[in-house]
Amino acid sequence: MIRVLIVDDHAIVRKGIRALLSESGGFEIVAEASDGQEALLAVAATQPDVILMDLLMPGMDGIEATRRITSQQPGARILVLTSFAADNKLFPAIKAGALGYLLKDSTPEELLRAIRQVHRGEPALHPTIARKLLQEIAQPVDLQPVPEALTGRELAVLRLIAQGLSNQEIADQLSVSEPTVRTHVSRILGKLHLASRTQAALYAVREGLETEEAANPEGG
Repeated sequence: MIRVLIVDDHAIVRKGIRALLSESGGFEIVAEASDGQEALLAVAATQPDVILMDLLMPGMDGIEATRRITSQQPGARILVLTSFAADNKLFPAIKAGALGYLLKDSTPEELLRAIRQVHRGEPALHPTIARKLLQEIAQPVDLQPVPEALTGRELAVLRLIAQGLSNQEIADQLSVSEPTVRTHVSRILGKLHLASRTQAALYAVREGLETEEAANPEGG
């Protein structure tokens, strides 16, 4: 039996997954959680074999929950199950320690197969996600030194971009306007010689900046 923890803020999604796994046989649902904080408690209490993790949840999101779980239990096997294929969710989730990344439009058979793969310690990726990863590997971000250093505020913005936050979410967190954040993003791209927000997120993730508190966040 593969012992599974289901983490999703929608009760109907949890109920559907529970029904699917129960009917399929070979799975035991050890607990459910509706947000990241509940997931941390459930993992500690039940020690599941596989954690099905939604990303967008109130309070602690799935990326932060994944990061905390894998930091406490490096062997934890987490399969992201989400509606989002955006790079600013995908790469932080993989960096945080997710072993698989599946979209919610996957078939029941694909979900069952992915759970079994992750349980065996094998990566499981939706075809769309696998293509994104291959494209980024084929065209890596240039990590050469840049002529201009980022200010403290720009580092703070870059770190939040890597955590998957939107411009408005960054503005709310830093107590600035959304146009101000857009200006910071433009300056970051210019200084790092990057073409897009996605490349900026990848740069930050590969440099480990998404887990660091930016120094002097009021600077610049």
